[in-house]
Amino acid sequence: MEEDRSRKSGLKVGTSESGKDSLMNICLIGMPSSGKSVLGVLLAKKLGMSFLDMDLVIQEKTGQLLREIIAERGREGFLLLEEEVGAALSMNNTVLAPGGSICYGKRAMEHLRENSLVIFLDVPFSEVEKRIGDPVKRGVAIPDGFTLKDLYNERKALYLQCAHEILNEEGLNPEECVEALVRIAEKHKQ
Repeated sequence: MEEDRSRKSGLKVGTSESGKDSLMNICLIGMPSSGKSVLGVLLAKKLGMSFLDMDLVIQEKTGQLLREIIAERGREGFLLLEEEVGAALSMNNTVLAPGGSICYGKRAMEHLRENSLVIFLDVPFSEVEKRIGDPVKRGVAIPDGFTLKDLYNERKALYLQCAHEILNEEGLNPEECVEALVRIAEKHKQ
């Protein structure tokens, strides 16, 4: 039986410091193509929340596509930019879909863990590989010498460390995933 990860982490949701009800934020983390944006939009609609795609925030800030940023600044430059943007986000009653590499940004993840319920969307590698297609065209920040499988294994360990909760998507359709996410969110509102 999995322990309640939110108690261990110090997650603050449900009430403000004044004791009054406050609005929750939800941050969906996982590999590219794990459903962060699609499920995030559906979840936000279902819960009456706003939705924010952090990749779009980065692209708007720079005026470039992710793959252009990576080509110009390199992987490390992109990761620094992503961490900077993630650490500075101010949200209220929002479902956030950050990029898959957000797990490398310590300051960003600390900020997101303190200010949102972080849920790892766990998808089997075979499904991730099928959904991503060409990682370069998708703007996936893969280190030199790494395969997509290497990246998956490295990030999965980080996602597990960062998450308050885990949703195993295997065998679930998008509607079932959203229903499971709603149940997780409701559990943390108490």
